Amino acid sequence: MNITPFQALACPLDGDSLAREGASWRCAAGHTFDVARQGYTHLLPVQKKRSLDPGDSKAMVLARLRFLNAGYYQPIAIELNRLTVADLPASNGHSCLDAGCGEGYYLRQLAAESGYEGTMALVGLDISKAAILAATRQAGTDKEQQPMWLVGSNANLPVLAGTLDRVLCVFGFPVYAEFARVLKPGGRLIQVDAGPDHLRELREIIYPELKPERKRDPEAPGNFVRLATDTLRYNLELSGAEPVADLLAMTPHLYRANAEGRARAAALERLTVTVDVRLTTFERERSEK
Repeated sequence: MNITPFQALACPLDGDSLAREGASWRCAAGHTFDVARQGYTHLLPVQKKRSLDPGDSKAMVLARLRFLNAGYYQPIAIELNRLTVADLPASNGHSCLDAGCGEGYYLRQLAAESGYEGTMALVGLDISKAAILAATRQAGTDKEQQPMWLVGSNANLPVLAGTLDRVLCVFGFPVYAEFARVLKPGGRLIQVDAGPDHLRELREIIYPELKPERKRDPEAPGNFVRLATDTLRYNLELSGAEPVADLLAMTPHLYRANAEGRARAAALERLTVTVDVRLTTFERERSEK
């Protein structure tokens, strides 16, 4: 894949187009956002933060980085790559946003392993500054062949309307109205969610009992048509305390479990867990209702 710069950024304060001027992005009203020396741009205004340091902590980011770089979730990345480039012509001018990209694993996998022969602009956005910093550190030395990394919020994507061909939301927090706004008509959203048996064995250890799973049909949100839902399921063998601890640390279960449950997980030296995920492809409607 040949990566091209993404130019359709929007000012997070007034929504106007941002233009690159040296080491900054600037809108017509004069709002200016500097490109940090690490290579990312901070597009989350302080007045739109709900906390001083929103998103995943540095410890959670590092745990996820170790776990994903070990290849445990690579089958998910392979399937996500396939769905992302499906029906996408091998031509220039396409663009893809990973909304809630974390440390950038899936976007890096897309760039390196998708087999796509066209040109695409890749954008990774996350509300966690620690995650975006980790993403920039994982990127290669060729600055021209790297995704664009942004600190920002899914609730207010700093992207111009109708400019994206693909949006990815992997174990994230979808904001469908924003996804619909930034996608081109006919553009696709690929959403990855945990299935009912995902990490069941770990959950059985850390919780006194599991709540019954509610049946969740992937109905299409407003302005989208559901094309398909693919299921990916496999067993994962974890050997050693660190990968087990990292898996727990990178999930919401770390904070939902009580102290006794976390202690039981910390004592594990080996664990076999089920990976059970749903990959749903939605298409942005080609005309407004």
